[in-house]
Formats: sequence, C-alpha cells, structure tokens
Amino acid sequence: MFRVTPLVRNLIIINVVVYLIQLLLPISTYFLALYDMNSEYFRPYQFFTYMFAHDSHGFLHIFFNMLALASFAPILESYWGDKRFLFFYLACGIGAGLIYAVVNYFLFPGAGGIMLGASGALYGILMAFGLVFPNLELMLLFPPIPIKAKYMVFVIGFLTYLMDRSGTVAHLAHFGGALVAFFIIQYWRTQGGR
Repeated sequence: MFRVTPLVRNLIIINVVVYLIQLLLPISTYFLALYDMNSEYFRPYQFFTYMFAHDSHGFLHIFFNMLALASFAPILESYWGDKRFLFFYLACGIGAGLIYAVVNYFLFPGAGGIMLGASGALYGILMAFGLVFPNLELMLLFPPIPIKAKYMVFVIGFLTYLMDRSGTVAHLAHFGGALVAFFIIQYWRTQGGR
C-alpha cells in the first residue's frame, strides 16, 4: 500500500512515540506545545517541539497527519534525498510556527492559543508535491477519480479550511507551512536545484 522511506518512517515513529508520551504524561504537552510569545509559558525551543506533539484528546489529529506524511512525503524524500527532505520538512514546520507566533504577537497580542501538530510541515509537503509533481495523477478514494497533484493540493487545502473548526491557529499553521514551502521551492529552482 505505502512504500514508506526510512526518514519518513522515523518521523512517523517519533510522532507516535511523542503522542504516546502525551497520553501517559499529559503534562508533557505543556512543554511541547508552542505558546503565544506573549505567554509566560513560551520557550524558543517550542518552535521545534510543537510539530511532533498532537492533540492527545483525539486520535484523528495524529492519524490524518501521519496518513498524509506516509502518502506524500516518501516520493519527495526519494526525489530529493534524505538530507534535503529533512531540511525542507523542519523548515516548513518551524516556519509555520514562526508565522503563527509573529502574526499573533503583532496582530492579536495575548489572544493566541497553543499550537501543536505536524500540520504546518505537512502543508509544506503538500505544496511541494503540487509544485514538484504538478501533473502527476493521483487517485482519490472518495470519489474514485484521478486528479492531478497541482489540483489535489488545492482540494485538500480547501476541504481542510471548510471542515476545520479549530480557528485561526490551525489556519495560520497550514498557510505558514505552505508559504514557506513555496519560497523554498522557488529558491531551489533559481539555484538550478530540484
């Protein structure tokens, strides 16, 4: 079904292990989540740790994130190699966190909640997939019709926007990860890279 590459497999394992730690030790979420920079709980390392933690009150958050990671990321890892892919994944995740933090700090001081999950990095993966393999045909599950990758990215993004009721935090993360991905891909293209 999935041909999961080594680095993607390790990312999935890390996310699942962190999720299990959150279930066993709920207090760990307070150290892993990304807090608003106006919060007394904010720590700079959270720009990294938040993307490996997920909402421990619902299994669907981590399930769909890991499903998307297993579905799209192995092709990019195979295409770019593990070092470039890891840089890209972390840059999209950290970039999404930075965009969330800066927007909340300047536009909504004190109003931001916590952010956790791999969604920012995953929207970067989706954006990259659509930019790098725009005409690759994928088969939807429901309805079972073929769709080009460049359209799939917008369909997934639009559906998530419509269905996601978690508010501006999730939307900022999704937008931030996709925006960072767009700029990285454009920069690599100007340098003659993939």
